[in-house]
Amino acid sequence: MKRKKHMKLMGGRIIKTGVAIFITAWICILLDWPPVFAVITAIVTLEPTVSDSIKKGFVRFPASAIGSAYAVLFISLFGNSPLTYTLSAVFTITTCVRFKLHSGVLVATLTSVAMVEVIHSSFLMSFFIRLGTTTTGLVVSTVVNLFMLPPDYTEEISKRLRTIAYKTGVSFEQLINDILDGEKRITVIEEEMADQVDEFIHQTEELIRYQKEETKYHPLTGNEWKQFQAEQYQLKRLQVIHYHIGNLIHTSFNNLELTDDDKVIIRNTATKLAASLKDPHLYNQEDHRERLEQLTGLFWDHSEEIAINKKQYRTSFRPRIIMLYELVSIYNLVERYYQKQ
Repeated sequence: MKRKKHMKLMGGRIIKTGVAIFITAWICILLDWPPVFAVITAIVTLEPTVSDSIKKGFVRFPASAIGSAYAVLFISLFGNSPLTYTLSAVFTITTCVRFKLHSGVLVATLTSVAMVEVIHSSFLMSFFIRLGTTTTGLVVSTVVNLFMLPPDYTEEISKRLRTIAYKTGVSFEQLINDILDGEKRITVIEEEMADQVDEFIHQTEELIRYQKEETKYHPLTGNEWKQFQAEQYQLKRLQVIHYHIGNLIHTSFNNLELTDDDKVIIRNTATKLAASLKDPHLYNQEDHRERLEQLTGLFWDHSEEIAINKKQYRTSFRPRIIMLYELVSIYNLVERYYQKQ
């Protein structure tokens, strides 16, 4: 399903790109302008959101003007020569970077070197035609992005949140079992699982940013907006859960000092927690709180032992206290996660 949704989003963007290219080229041919420059601008200006298209359009227009100006200047001085291509590209890049037009560097440089091939006379007219084609590409791609197949990332965000929760449950359960079995190591598998979750979190953050930008032009309805806000909250909770799991991964548990009964309680609570993350239908608030009370009780029992023997433990926390603290924290975060859901 995730792949289908991804293909749907990509398919919509491909269709919009094709429409923008067709309209841009058609307008340029009607005006007897070379369509290639306008088409290049239309392609690179079609961003995932309308807001990004507009923002980057305001950067790419002056950047393209700079590239065109350098192309006209150097071809008038050196003609169609290798030196003209080199100087046009180098000066365009340098100037764009100097004026912080970073998102316009590529299109400006391509435009500059491409113009060298087609300018033979009427340098000033060629410059203004280039500005006209740039404007055409920018306007057409932005209008197409605004009115045609407006992107909706809400469903993809929901699916990614479920994927993050599932992968978090899997990695959490495996990690706790490894710790209790005395096999805790920062293994390649654990690192890969943590990296996968981290990558999904970053991708979901980007989709949320896209959706926020898109709501400026295509507002969500009341219920959709509430759901979108809840999803942002859930992602933050998952990020913090991921952080606490990372603490467990990078803590040494060589001398855990837990009784067999303690291990049974921890293993059972971890299994239940992992199951509720992997399948939200298995989450039961009453059962969750009972197990949280068990963990909290263990935590305070061992904390009291440290308080009694504070001289022995004054330089650092014992590994079992660290483990129980992280587990209690994760349990609290999962409860908040499902409260918002």
